[in-house]
Amino acid sequence: MFWCDRVDVPAPAPQLVDTVEADLAVIGGGYTGLWTALQALEDQPGLRVVVLESEQCGFGASSRNGGFCDSSLTHGLANGLSRWPDEIETLVRLGRENLAGLKSSLERHRIDADYRPCAEIEAAIEPWHLESLAEDVADHQGLGDDVDLLDAEQMRARVDSPTYLGGMIRHNDVALVDPARLVWGLRSTIEGRGAAVYEHSPARAIKRQNNRIDIRTPGGRVRADHAVMATNAYPGPVRRPRRYTIPVYDHVLMTEPLSAEQMASVGWAEREGMGDISNMFHYYRLTADDRILWGGYDATYHFNNGVGAPHDQSEKTHPRLAEHFFQTFPQLEGLSFSHRWGGPIGTTTRFTATWGTSLGGQLAWVAGYTGLGVGASRFGARVALDLVYGRQTERTELKMVRKHPVPFPPEPARWIGVQMTRKAIQRSDRRGGKRGAWLNLLDRFGVGFDS
Repeated sequence: MFWCDRVDVPAPAPQLVDTVEADLAVIGGGYTGLWTALQALEDQPGLRVVVLESEQCGFGASSRNGGFCDSSLTHGLANGLSRWPDEIETLVRLGRENLAGLKSSLERHRIDADYRPCAEIEAAIEPWHLESLAEDVADHQGLGDDVDLLDAEQMRARVDSPTYLGGMIRHNDVALVDPARLVWGLRSTIEGRGAAVYEHSPARAIKRQNNRIDIRTPGGRVRADHAVMATNAYPGPVRRPRRYTIPVYDHVLMTEPLSAEQMASVGWAEREGMGDISNMFHYYRLTADDRILWGGYDATYHFNNGVGAPHDQSEKTHPRLAEHFFQTFPQLEGLSFSHRWGGPIGTTTRFTATWGTSLGGQLAWVAGYTGLGVGASRFGARVALDLVYGRQTERTELKMVRKHPVPFPPEPARWIGVQMTRKAIQRSDRRGGKRGAWLNLLDRFGVGFDS
């Protein structure tokens, strides 16, 4: 996997082999867990914090994503408007404050995550995409975003592809990061502030005992006053989140570095984050060494919430992604790919995170960012801390926090429903964006499935 394929990967943290006492136990060493630990330590210096990670920190989506760090807490403005129109101004403001806080944290703790504010472009590659762009621009401008509508000539002047018919560029509240370096920097920071991080120490069992949380791992035990579970797409010791989240696999390609001539043929002088606006969409970006990361399109669900290394590689999706890459950039024909990988994204029926508490309120959990968790995970961690410490805040009063999404049905209805929805989304793209009966029915009940 590209982001971790480096000589400066940090040494592994120890495995838990004893009983340790903690004020706060964090289950999961991805972005959410690490942000939980850091913000808790900033709130209460000297707090005894223990982080348990079943593999190595960042093993899941936190080190496999594209590095798009967006202010949105709602999986994009359109999704937020459709679900929480009465709260959208608050959600947008909180999202902007969260992104500013993330940037400030990186600067304050000197975390070198290659954080780079940039514009983001949504490309129209089908005629029907153009119809929705004007509405999207109006929605963004109505909430204070600095956006412009681009015609085909303007698009190709920025990034040259024969597939571009137009687009929308947003200049504010978007950044790119190096995903793995963000993980490594957060881990180093919390360790420097006194947190104990244990890797290869999965939480196998958890219970409330004598008014404390008791967590068992294969080699040890943590006894804590409070706990936050941040396992996202992966199953944790508390089962309740599994009603609301499922793991869907996203796949990614990374090219070899482009030559100066190849870079000139593409343009991309401002190195914007890119994506198209199909239901089955692609996202792509340049890396610091002029590679192109190219991912998305298909999202695959494996029966019974299946996760594991065998699903990381796809002999169907990866070749299809390569085909789409060269359709988009035919001038790069012959460029090779150095890395390919996949990983599970935790999603909900509303495409955004969901929260809850368990064990008498002494444990809080959060999961389900649906691919926009690089920035939103910091907010998710902050809400989880509010919940576990019983704080009533503006965040905890949000409908998005107080109300769970529609749960997924049990198997086999879960698998059948996802497959039906994937096929309906593919039909929608082929039919000029027309939703069709199945998607319209899901829309009525506030249920969806994102590509």
